[in-house]
Amino acid sequence: MSLPLVIGLVALLLILIVGYNVIIQYRQRVESVKHQELAKHIAIIDATEDLIGNAHHMPYSKELLVCLNQRIMYALQSMHEADPSDKSLPARVSNVTQQIQHLQQNYSNADVAPFKTPTTDKQALGMLQLVKRLKTVVKNEHSKGRFATQAFVAENARLEGIQLRINIENVVKRANEARMKRQLGTAKQLLKKGIDVLASKNDNYANQAREKLQMMLNEIDNSQSATQEQERQQMLNKDQDDLDVLFQPKKKW
Repeated sequence: MSLPLVIGLVALLLILIVGYNVIIQYRQRVESVKHQELAKHIAIIDATEDLIGNAHHMPYSKELLVCLNQRIMYALQSMHEADPSDKSLPARVSNVTQQIQHLQQNYSNADVAPFKTPTTDKQALGMLQLVKRLKTVVKNEHSKGRFATQAFVAENARLEGIQLRINIENVVKRANEARMKRQLGTAKQLLKKGIDVLASKNDNYANQAREKLQMMLNEIDNSQSATQEQERQQMLNKDQDDLDVLFQPKKKW
């Protein structure tokens, strides 16, 4: 076999090896990108299902539930585009689509869970974190054109109202606890902070809450005034008793 032929065969073999490695690396990169894409959508679905699962903790509107279910549907559709070989995805897309249609046609205000006043600081914090997550989701869906502007504005305002209510109800709870412990300065500080927060609000809840907080603050002020007057009277009585002792007739022995 001639030397040029050997060199040619070796060069061809090297080209084939390099080409094979390039193809393998390209396929690995494609597979890696696909797995990352799928993982991102799975995380979106899991997080959104968790939000839907908390619907019994606070009032969810029909628009919010539709938005959350649509978010899951879009994620499933994107997964199917990234991995057409997964035969379970079309059925899941169909199920979510039917769920959305059911919500749009049958959901009513009677289905909305009532607001539950938080009974502990931990519960209040958890509810506030839930509202924050919901606000972030509806904002993101609106920015992607999946949530109409008018519906987004109304839903964002509704969630802000719930956030305000959680904070104010927690203020009331903490102020009452401070009063029970005779920590009147702390109670007054909490109530004044709540009143300041409500100062710029003008809806039914805000007006009623502001009146309630002001009444509680007045009760503390009146209680403190009465206590101070009682203490002042006791001091006057004590001073009078001291004077009576000082100027009483001295006994003759």
